[in-house]
Formats: sequence, structure tokens, C-alpha cells
Amino acid sequence: MSVSASLDESSVVVEPGGEAELPVQVLNSGTTVEECRFEVVGPCADWTTVEPETLSLYPGATGAATVKLRPPRSPRTAPGEIPLGLRVVPTSEHSETTVLERGVTVRPFTEVTSELVPRGSNSAWRGRHKVAVDNRGNTPLPVALSARGATERATMAFEPAELTVPPGEAKFATLRVRPTQRLWRGTPITHPFQAVVTPRTVEGQDPYEPVVLDGTYEQQAILPRWLPRALAAAVLVAALLVGLWYALLRPTVRSAAREAITPQAVESAVKQGDKESGGAQDGQQGGRQGASGGGGQDGGQDGGSTGPGGGKSRAPSDGSNAEPGEPGGPAAPTSARVQVRDAVGGGAAERTAYTVPDGKSFELTDIVVQNPQGDAGTLMISSDDGQLLNLALENFRDSDYHFVTPIQVAAKGKVTISVSCREVGRPVKAPAPSQCSESLFLGGKISATKTNG
Repeated sequence: MSVSASLDESSVVVEPGGEAELPVQVLNSGTTVEECRFEVVGPCADWTTVEPETLSLYPGATGAATVKLRPPRSPRTAPGEIPLGLRVVPTSEHSETTVLERGVTVRPFTEVTSELVPRGSNSAWRGRHKVAVDNRGNTPLPVALSARGATERATMAFEPAELTVPPGEAKFATLRVRPTQRLWRGTPITHPFQAVVTPRTVEGQDPYEPVVLDGTYEQQAILPRWLPRALAAAVLVAALLVGLWYALLRPTVRSAAREAITPQAVESAVKQGDKESGGAQDGQQGGRQGASGGGGQDGGQDGGSTGPGGGKSRAPSDGSNAEPGEPGGPAAPTSARVQVRDAVGGGAAERTAYTVPDGKSFELTDIVVQNPQGDAGTLMISSDDGQLLNLALENFRDSDYHFVTPIQVAAKGKVTISVSCREVGRPVKAPAPSQCSESLFLGGKISATKTNG
């Protein structure tokens, strides 16, 4: 072999991010000029260089080169004994390559950063923060977490209180800040505090300064500021409504009630009571007269008339016979009620609800129709002038019609109801009836017909 080389045997210790040099000697023992090339192999190859990269040596000459070690300050740079390989390759004869090997010591290093997220919190009950610990060193890093407050009005606790962070990684811990006393209302209270991240010292390393993070927790009132104002506004609105009722609405309601109690209304109520009490007696008397043949037409007027369905209609006991006002005077209110029953398929049952007395005229203003059983069929209300209403029974149970412009019924005119039953209804929680049953109520005013001369 014409080329030989050797590395310095002294120990080499290098700090990540630093630099170390290692001399190498090369001897050309051949008889010709020789050029040598250097190649670094092994784990150190990425961060090791040789200067110069080549040497040209005359026969018997010796040359020197420098191996420069520059490990990066990175978590990926592992600490400890790292093997270093250096190949010296003659350019004229590659088969005579010389390989030099030795170890290089890379020192461990510690670098830690930390962050408090968020730096400020606000709540009525407690503050919640996160502390992130980032290990940028090349060894596992145990850290202790603690917190201290500026006052004794809040307590702080970490969960967990200790962390071991692998190289190049980050871990999180939760910091909770709790006030010692509740704040029900008033100005928020600010509690400043500090979170301290203290790395544990590893043997062979210098102590590392703790990382101190400043933060604040704002304790807010449990009852919001707007609540008293809202309660006061609600009380004020309630007082205004009560005042409005007593000042405006209550007198108006009382006045309307007094105006509703008129002599005509009282007279109508008394007449309606007389009708209900005396109608039965008039019906019985008319029935006896009809049975004895004492007069068909009079029986129909006093006791009732028989319709095609076999039912009886009864004129009001004193609605048709009541004394009206003087001609030209106010009309007297009157009303009448009639009930019609009809069997399925039995043909239409018709009854006269009201007959206008001679010399009178009737102003029909209200019609109330009732279908309490929920029957199905057709109901028709008509006067001498023609049909007033034609209703389908299945569409209603109670139906009320009020006419702003009264329907005029002349003297001796009749208002009749006709029912054609198609299906008998059934009341809720009651036995099924055998016939359709509908009721008609008429309301209006009766007055004397004016006569000329």
C-alpha cells in the first residue's frame, strides 16, 4: 500500500450547534505522485466535512487535513458516543482505500419553550387555561408545573402537575383558577397570576432557568349588570298598564255595561222567560183542541201545526201575540225557537218556526242553528219570499248568523225550517239516537204596520 493515514487519538466532545476539529495525517510511501480523496461515512456524515477535500502528495511526502464536526442544535441530534468513519481513497488505485474509525461524543442539551393559552380568561365561576410545554432539546425533559397568584383571593391548580416531554414534542397541562369568594353583583375583579414551568436538571447538564408565564383571570358577577335595570323597567311597565286600566279601560267597560242594560233589553228578557214558562201550556191546550176537532187552523196557531215529518211547531207564547209599540214608535224585540226531528229516509220534516201576526211586520236579525248530535243531511230555512239558508248538517254543530240589514217578513208571513235526514249522528259518550234532531232560534224585532188615513 503506497498511501497510509491516521486520525488524532485525543477525545472529541462537541456541543450541538457548536463545532469541533479532528486532524488527519496522510503519508505517500510510493514512488509516484498520489492524489487522495476523503469521504465521511456513518451517523456523523450529515454534519461532518473534511478540509481540504483532496490532497496531492509527492513520493515520501506527508499531508494534513482537518475533519470538522458541526452537529445541529436539533432534537434529532442524539446525544452520546457517535461512531465516525473516514475513508482515504487514492485516485490512482481505488483498491488501496484506507478506512479510519473512532468515536465522537455529542453532548445533550436542554431547550424548552412554553405558552399560556389563553393569557386572559373571564367567568363568574372559574378560569380555565392551557399550558403548552415544547421540548426542543435532544433528551427527554421532565418538568414541574406550579402557579402563584398576586393575592390570596384565588387558588390555582395544575392537572397534571408534572410532565415528561420527549425530544421534539409538546405536551399540555390544564390550569384552573378559582376565586375564594363568589361575586354576586358589582364590578368584575381581576386576579393576576403566574404559571411557572421548571425543567428538572439532568446529570451532566447545567441548571435550566424556569419559564414564567403571566396570565389574568377576570371574575365576573353572577348576576348580570342589566338585571336590576330590567326588573325596574318591568315594574314600571306593570305600573303603567295598571294605571292605563284604571284611567281608560275600566270606565269604558263600566259605561258599556250600563248602556247594555236598556228597558228594551229588560223587556226582551222578561218576555223570553214568559215564553219558556207559558209555551208548554199553550201547546197542550192547542193539542187538546186539535184532538177534539175544535178547529184545525186555530189549533195550528195556538198549539202548533203538523208538518210532513209528523213534528209539531210552536209559535212563541207571547212573541207573536205580544202587544207591539205604537205605529211609528220603537220596535219591540221578539224571538222564537223550534226543534225538528226526522228519521232517516222518512222524507223532509218541516216546521213553522214563527208566524208574523196580522198588522205587524217582523225584522229578522239573528238565526242560530244547532246540530247537537252531529247529524248528516240538509237543513233549509225559508220565508214566504223564498229560501234564506241552505245548510249541510255535517258542516256544523252550532252556527250563528247575524244580519246587519234585517230580513223583512210581512204580516201573516212564516219562517219555516225543513230537515232532510241522511244519517243520524251520535253524541260523545251517549246512546245512539234514533232520529235526527235540529233546533232553530230566531231573533228580531216586531213592529206595527203603518196604515194610511
